[in-house]
Amino acid sequence: MKGSIAKGAFVYTALVGLAIMSLVPFFWMLFTSLKPLSEVESGSFLPKDWRPGNFQEVFAQIRFGRYYLNSIFVASWVTYLTCLTSALAAYSFTRLEWKSRDFLFRVYLATMMIPGVVTQIPGFAIIVNLGMPDTYAALIVPSAFTAFGVFLLRQVMLGVPKALDEAARIDGANSWQILWEIVLPLSRSGIITLAIFSFMGNYGSLIGPLIMLKSDGLRTLPVGLTFFDSKYGSQTNLLMAASVMSIIPRLILFIVGQKHLVKGIQLGAVKG
Repeated sequence: MKGSIAKGAFVYTALVGLAIMSLVPFFWMLFTSLKPLSEVESGSFLPKDWRPGNFQEVFAQIRFGRYYLNSIFVASWVTYLTCLTSALAAYSFTRLEWKSRDFLFRVYLATMMIPGVVTQIPGFAIIVNLGMPDTYAALIVPSAFTAFGVFLLRQVMLGVPKALDEAARIDGANSWQILWEIVLPLSRSGIITLAIFSFMGNYGSLIGPLIMLKSDGLRTLPVGLTFFDSKYGSQTNLLMAASVMSIIPRLILFIVGQKHLVKGIQLGAVKG
């Protein structure tokens, strides 16, 4: 009995220690955002001269509000289209019977092994040929299709009993009705999980917007924040202040969807 209590105390102590360690970078960022630039490299963890005005200075130096809205707009559209296209493809790969279905799924899944840097130049060439450079569409359309999303939702949909489909067909439902009224509602946790991953990944994307965009009014937050780190010097305190404000949508999304996130990951582990 005493051994189990001691073991439990050790495990919880270790978990608390790991949690504190994981929070240290966040608090460093927060405290750095409240320092004057002269204190950033002093080595002190807490500010000696508190400067909450750094947050206001961020808006004075860059179009932070515009970049903020651009990031949310692009990430929201990418998230919506990713969930839509992934759900349609996953339904096809799990519920519809057609020739070479499983083979094509494996081929599509294999594209996840291709490094992103390999497809950057061909992707940019396609965007230019389509006449979409320096537009929101250049960021949204290429990111709306993902093999990971199809894989995740396929695994989730495999856990939905096919007997429900058969019962619905007996009642006269077609494939679209089965998808929208049966399969998708039962796959809600998986879809929310994909939405969280998709939004967080695209909200913080730097390389794509850096390559595709030229207009200042279209820039997203990651591109806009590079202003504080240039060849003329780094304004680390303002960069941290902007970073603190930029993570707010991610925190809200994670807090709201964390229950579905855990459940969706568990459902996605179903073998198919």
